[in-house]
Amino acid sequence: MSHLALFLAGDVMTGRGIDQVMLQSSPPQLQEQWVRDARDYVGLAERANGPIPAPVAADYIWGDALAELRTARPDLRIINLETSVTRSDQAWPGKGIHYRMHPGNLDCITAAGIDACALANNHVLDWGRAGLQETLESLHGAGLRTAGAGPDRAAAWAPAAFELPTGGRLLLFSLATPSSGVPPEWAATATASGVAWLPDLSDRSLAQVSAAVARHRRSGDRVIVSIHWGGNWGLAIPAAHRRFAHRLIEEGVCDLVHGHSSHHPLAVEVHKGRLILYGCGDLINDYEGIGAHGELRSDWGCLYFPTLDARSGALLRLMIVPMELRRFRLVRAGPSAREWLERMFREQGSALGSSVEREAGGWALRWR
Repeated sequence: MSHLALFLAGDVMTGRGIDQVMLQSSPPQLQEQWVRDARDYVGLAERANGPIPAPVAADYIWGDALAELRTARPDLRIINLETSVTRSDQAWPGKGIHYRMHPGNLDCITAAGIDACALANNHVLDWGRAGLQETLESLHGAGLRTAGAGPDRAAAWAPAAFELPTGGRLLLFSLATPSSGVPPEWAATATASGVAWLPDLSDRSLAQVSAAVARHRRSGDRVIVSIHWGGNWGLAIPAAHRRFAHRLIEEGVCDLVHGHSSHHPLAVEVHKGRLILYGCGDLINDYEGIGAHGELRSDWGCLYFPTLDARSGALLRLMIVPMELRRFRLVRAGPSAREWLERMFREQGSALGSSVEREAGGWALRWR
């Protein structure tokens, strides 16, 4: 049996405060209501957990995650990169928060061996269409493949494609929805750049995704649909999300649904033998000093290591490794983070037919 080992992560937000501690930082001025200088986010994190040794090395932010990646040895590494990578100073008007990382800091992504970035999210056009163009040029110039954004609709809806030893390919499609804060003006058109945008999760949208996959899929290909959907906080999984994910699998559109937008992890489901990650949570951000949202925290995240049958797409195994952010660096989760995340996966997953069992360094998913 041929196996396909993956690393999947939720939101990697290397702009704003994270960018400020790197070797080549962007101008720190912000247009937010309460914070006007990105260095203030650095100060908040340092007050919470101690000094950050800026400028940090390229691999600094990944911390203990690098050892987990070396152990897991995934065939492909995929993240939702939730920031513009640009020197543009034309912030999208009327938007409350703008994320930007200097292109000179892209080695912080390549340091973790990332292969592909999903880009259909609510920060990739923070610095306008010129910023998006530079983001794409920067990522591609660094050898990273992208999905979900492009100079026109055809490019935005095209997948990142990887050859597999089985003779087929892995296709990564990236999509965004309004519920995650992506405005309709960001939708790519025949003549304008933007993201692969779904107006809703209706049958019509399902048909649109199905047609996009069919245009590119060949026999033997495996497909991941990466979706930026839903709000930032809350453990409840919307019924519309479950229905849409189920239909994607039942109609053979994809083998794995990679959901993100929530600042914290959500429960996991296996439907018809296929993995659904409803919300992977934030992995890297600059929220460390902001504090919790009730019992929900954005500094507790997870690494997801699914193994698929490369010939059928069925899930064979999922390992989840808990992490937390300390001084803008991923470290192995402490007791409080591990306890809360394990309880969440068990309690919230029970209604979805899933649970977790402890294994060295994390949890193995169990499903029925």
